[in-house]
Amino acid sequence: MKIALLPGDGIGPEVAAAAREVLAVLAPDVDVEEHLVGGAAILELGSPLPDETLAACRAADAVLLGAVGLPQFDAADVRPEQALIGLRRELDVYANLRPALGNGIDLLVVRELVGGLYYGAKGTRDDGTVFDTLEYHPAQVERIARRAFELARTRSGRLTSVDKANVLETSRMWRRVVEEVAVDYADVELDHVLVDAAAMYLVQTPARFDVILTENTFGDILSDEAAGLTGGLGLAASASLGDRAPGLFEPVHGSAPDIAGRGVANPTGMLRSVALLLEHGLGRAEPARRLERAVEVALRTTHTPDLGGAASTDEFVGAVLADLT
Repeated sequence: MKIALLPGDGIGPEVAAAAREVLAVLAPDVDVEEHLVGGAAILELGSPLPDETLAACRAADAVLLGAVGLPQFDAADVRPEQALIGLRRELDVYANLRPALGNGIDLLVVRELVGGLYYGAKGTRDDGTVFDTLEYHPAQVERIARRAFELARTRSGRLTSVDKANVLETSRMWRRVVEEVAVDYADVELDHVLVDAAAMYLVQTPARFDVILTENTFGDILSDEAAGLTGGLGLAASASLGDRAPGLFEPVHGSAPDIAGRGVANPTGMLRSVALLLEHGLGRAEPARRLERAVEVALRTTHTPDLGGAASTDEFVGAVLADLT
């Protein structure tokens, strides 16, 4: 099996190196190949997602991304972040899984990833009006809904679909299609919550949620809110899956150029993403559970600066490896 590793920018190469060390222990038979992406790829090849990188990703069993983004490209026409949109579209990884664990919270956000505002028509009219179009096809909603129902079956059997059906036509269609899919999952309890109420409930009573299903923009916001409640974006992982390999696995945090090269980045988000890769990308649930437990142990004993300690990235990885071996 083959993993395409895309270290990227800022702290990306540092957390990617941590992932390599862990994969060498838990999946020594898997071939890991590094490729350029993001700002690093622009600087060397002129494109955030070079053709050779995309080809390597398509040929892999899973793709593992570090982080993309460099301040020098913030106002540029060609930006590192364009690699993310391109990868998601080209690999058709429509189901973004964002687990939120910690502080007594254990929930999963299932976000539709390749439709909605981020991919709809956009532009500027002659009168200066700027527009972004929110649109979905029922087939897009059906496939993400089925993925969410299947995942709910593996957890507590509770699914909350989040929309804005009191205002948006797309949300009314979303709710209708989710109800139609629910007929095939009588064992899963379904409820619908408006997105503004969902944001409030996440803060006030997060235990009411187990699996949250929602569209692209709402999912982007709610999953970050859930991450904030469980320790911050630096600890959060994600898996983006399609109907076939490869899936895209990445920590939620950015490239953090202000601490790049100092050896103090917390690799938790990346290592949790490796656990998702092992389970959903390579079908290896047992080593995934081992890694999740080892990361939890390291979080209790080895605190990097973002958690109020002074441990280095290498020291944190060493604590994880010590528990694994």
